Amino acid sequence: MTTQKFANQFVCDLVAYEPGKPIEETARELGLDPDSIVKLASNENSLGPAPLAKKALCDMVDELHIYPDGGGYKLRSALAEKYDLGMENIVLGNGSNEIIELLCHCYLNRDAELIAAEHAFVVYKLMATLFGAKYVEVADPDFIHDLDGMADAITENTRLVFVANPNNPTGTMVTQAQLDAFVDRLPEHVVAVFDEAYFEFVHDAPDTVKYIREGKNVVVLRTFSKAYGLAGLRIGYGLCAPQVAGILQKARQPFNTNAAAQEAALASLADTQHVADTIAMNDAGLAFYEKAFDERGLEYVKSYANFVLVNVGDGDKLFADMLKQGVIVRAMSGYKLPGWVRISVGTEAENTRCIEVLDQVLDCAKA
Repeated sequence: MTTQKFANQFVCDLVAYEPGKPIEETARELGLDPDSIVKLASNENSLGPAPLAKKALCDMVDELHIYPDGGGYKLRSALAEKYDLGMENIVLGNGSNEIIELLCHCYLNRDAELIAAEHAFVVYKLMATLFGAKYVEVADPDFIHDLDGMADAITENTRLVFVANPNNPTGTMVTQAQLDAFVDRLPEHVVAVFDEAYFEFVHDAPDTVKYIREGKNVVVLRTFSKAYGLAGLRIGYGLCAPQVAGILQKARQPFNTNAAAQEAALASLADTQHVADTIAMNDAGLAFYEKAFDERGLEYVKSYANFVLVNVGDGDKLFADMLKQGVIVRAMSGYKLPGWVRISVGTEAENTRCIEVLDQVLDCAKA
């Protein structure tokens, strides 16, 4: 006997978010040595967590029987100091993804609308659908957010507008001037969410935190999963005006960020050398892939993040063929880009291996 008919139909109709293929699963399915597999599918930091974060985790292992600080005092204090904000401006999340869900809990219902770009992070659409809201998709010419078009799409029912900058999966950016003009057009009933998971990889990034200091209805999302290498601990945060942060704090679960994540994130903030090394690795990797794609005549989107979107003709097939040889990339058919794959930047050795296998697969496809 099934209970599906008693569940909300719009939930049953959802297509669940599919993460990058795990190394362990690939090894089991294909009989490969896990150590030989290169995973470049999930925009993870190939350098791993910061040394100071590792030490912090080791130092607190004997305290895992104690509940975490439910208010995240130490980490929120450090973030407030980093951004010249107050603790009342900081909300911690189980990854910045949880802040996205909290925003939807607080602002969406069956009469509300959420606006995002056509090729935006798929979770925005999943969350809008889950909360019964209308999802409004605005075209993004050349894969860049059309902020004027998004502002034009706002109605009296709009509650949230998501702008990922840099955008996942395209890696594109909008400028400070474009953001300023967009924020100036926001009516008071709309919260603008600037999803900046890849902020650290951007040189001369736009300043969105200034909108928080000005008290605007803006949320800036950032994470420790990417540049800080703590994806497995799920820790992120939102920066927002007190009137927004106070609402989000009411919606979150008690102890929503665990003690290990809080301690590792706090230590990571102090390990500036690790972040610098990560950025340097990423800059070199982006240059490597751009050169490789140019030499092979492959269309790609210039990226400001730690991944590159490249047109290979049949993304699903290329993903499957590369997977057989132990290199995991991300097919983009779920983003209405069936000809494309997204490749994360890894170490020099990982990037080289990826291009070697890409060449083998594309040569086979031409034969």
